[in-house]
Amino acid sequence: MRNAVWSNLPVTTDLLVCGLGPAGRALTHRALAHGYSVTAVDPHPDRRWVATYGAWADELPGWVAPVGTTAVRPVAWGSRRFEIERAYVVFEGGALQDSLTVDGARVVHDHVIDIDRTTKRPASVRLSTGATLTARRVIDARGVTRSPARAEQTAYGVVVPRRSWDETLFMDWRPDNGASSDEPRSFLYAVPLGADAMLLEETCLAGRPALDGAALRDRLLTRLRCRGIELDGSEPIERVRFPITGGRPGRDRFGAAGALLHPATGYSVATALSLSDAVVAGESIWPVSAHAVHRLRAAGLRALLALPPQDLPIFFDAFFDLPIELQRAYLSGHSDFRGTAAAMNRIFRALPWRLRRTLATAVAPIPLLPN
Repeated sequence: MRNAVWSNLPVTTDLLVCGLGPAGRALTHRALAHGYSVTAVDPHPDRRWVATYGAWADELPGWVAPVGTTAVRPVAWGSRRFEIERAYVVFEGGALQDSLTVDGARVVHDHVIDIDRTTKRPASVRLSTGATLTARRVIDARGVTRSPARAEQTAYGVVVPRRSWDETLFMDWRPDNGASSDEPRSFLYAVPLGADAMLLEETCLAGRPALDGAALRDRLLTRLRCRGIELDGSEPIERVRFPITGGRPGRDRFGAAGALLHPATGYSVATALSLSDAVVAGESIWPVSAHAVHRLRAAGLRALLALPPQDLPIFFDAFFDLPIELQRAYLSGHSDFRGTAAAMNRIFRALPWRLRRTLATAVAPIPLLPN
């Protein structure tokens, strides 16, 4: 960033970050750590993060503060039980937010209306107040807006004492939530929040439209009753709804806005954390292989949306049967084209012919190179 040649127009900062969600805050935090001047613009920069974030431990860079709770061997269920040989870290939103300090940044409470990156001029943003800010570089980390055309992930969860539930479940597709076999499927996600609490969350992985919170609440209560847990209504609640498509790869976009959200899983925070230093250094995080992986993952989302609800557990049996290195490639390999393709090919070959036909129709063709 500092080596760029600019005109004589005034520049107020090295880096201007639009949005202080997890991606924008991580980028701001790391830019400050590397000695850059940073301005961050967000309409509500002090709003507390109430969501829970998960990441595989091997995805996280060494600079991330140890503020999460680690499950050494989480469990997954399709139609049968799997132990995943990969540690999983759960972050309470507020703890992660506090760890990504932005002391030293100029924080502006405002909406970004327009971003101007005209060649040979400092980049600038226009704010809702009419003010204009300039910087050597502007990164858009404002996320993705909801749209009926975009698939979403939704969830409804409750926090219970850990004495009531202790097993970490990455995904549990067993059909004890009261839904009929032809209804859209949802799974149970159960993760530790510190030493004393567990989040139990009924999750719609992807839907267009996705299941609403009321349906997920009813399913969660039914599932928990089937497993001997009765709630008294005083439990803290977590509600989740966000689009899993709509981001666009690009040098000046980051996080979900920059297509770093995995469209077939909904995960993005670990990728943003791991790539922040590269973006701060001005490196490209979108080589040809990363564009190809992005398109394969989009095909994976189309496959999930096309599968009959009753067949999703079969699909995830095939996924969790993969060697852990192929699971890692598909879930976490931002630019690992070979590993992602190998994982998808192996899943395809493991499925019954009737599902292969459904998937082949849903995913073809896959344009692997950027337009």
